[in-house]
Amino acid sequence: MFNCLKRHWPEYLMEAGELGIFMFAACVVVAILEHPASPLHQAIPNPLLRRVLTGISMGLTAICIVYSPWGKQSGAHFNPSFTLTFFRLGKVEAADAVFYGVAQFVGGMAGVVLTAAVIGSPIGHPSVNYAATVPGAQGSAVAFVAELLISFLQMTVVLKVSNHRRLARFTGFFAGTLVACYISLEAPFSGMSMNPARTLASAVPAQLWTGLWVYFAAPPLGMLLAAELYLRKKGIAGINCAKLHHQNNKRCIFCECRQETEARRSPVIVLKASAGTER
Repeated sequence: MFNCLKRHWPEYLMEAGELGIFMFAACVVVAILEHPASPLHQAIPNPLLRRVLTGISMGLTAICIVYSPWGKQSGAHFNPSFTLTFFRLGKVEAADAVFYGVAQFVGGMAGVVLTAAVIGSPIGHPSVNYAATVPGAQGSAVAFVAELLISFLQMTVVLKVSNHRRLARFTGFFAGTLVACYISLEAPFSGMSMNPARTLASAVPAQLWTGLWVYFAAPPLGMLLAAELYLRKKGIAGINCAKLHHQNNKRCIFCECRQETEARRSPVIVLKASAGTER
């Protein structure tokens, strides 16, 4: 584990920074569009239109992170549910999965704290509330189903596109477009999270724990279910890597670990083959 920390700490910090940037953007965008004193809020009285603008902003933020130098190197998970799913698929080592998860939670909270320091009291206004994600008027059960469905769809699309020879380089655009659509259309049901670290990052400073279990249960469950179905159809050979963008010159710790594992196993295979030949 400590060997992974020594070798892969840059990727861990990148994951923390990526979710920190996402949360900073989320808090700023929500404050600009939802705070009653904001000129933009007053100019756009339609809540659906404001939500669409929020979705576009956050979708573009996600796309920029995926195609940023950090995103290209770390894989741009910035979501423990993504990392857990790729661990289940055998594309992330256990130690890397643990450190990625820790970094994502820490980075998300740091992003919200930084935003609060920059914009001050508006972030705590009830209409902004640290960009917290909570169940809608229909309750936690509906929020759970909604989070489950969007998480399932997100991982299904990522797996299909990232493992498609011609479309793989566009995975970030597909993922970001879905984020924009979810915020525009699904947010009234669950606030649109898909990410336990993202939800906790807002919940802690807001001291808002309503339906917190939904965001820790539904996203990983939905993504794991999508991965299981993809495995049954394509098999493990149909999954290339845990990166959302692999067509770049940045190092890939996931491929490095796989190659090292195969290298350790190959001498054993050779020895067994030789022993069989001698007999």
